[in-house]
Amino acid sequence: MLVETPDGGGPRMFFNAVPEHKIVKNRLHLDLDADDVAGELTRLLGLGATVIADGEDMVLADPEGNEFCLLAR
Repeated sequence: MLVETPDGGGPRMFFNAVPEHKIVKNRLHLDLDADDVAGELTRLLGLGATVIADGEDMVLADPEGNEFCLLAR
């Protein structure tokens, strides 16, 4: 399911069912789009994020361990 503002100017949220059972408490996984991925990565690391995987999609975790992705817009 996609939820977005009528004008398309605000954040877009996708809700997907996945087959895996979640073991830890991560209830929400965000994909963040950035025009300047390197600059946004620096900002997120400064806020306490850590890099978990650096591949086609960069996976990070917040200080509580919740995972999210940083994607090029």
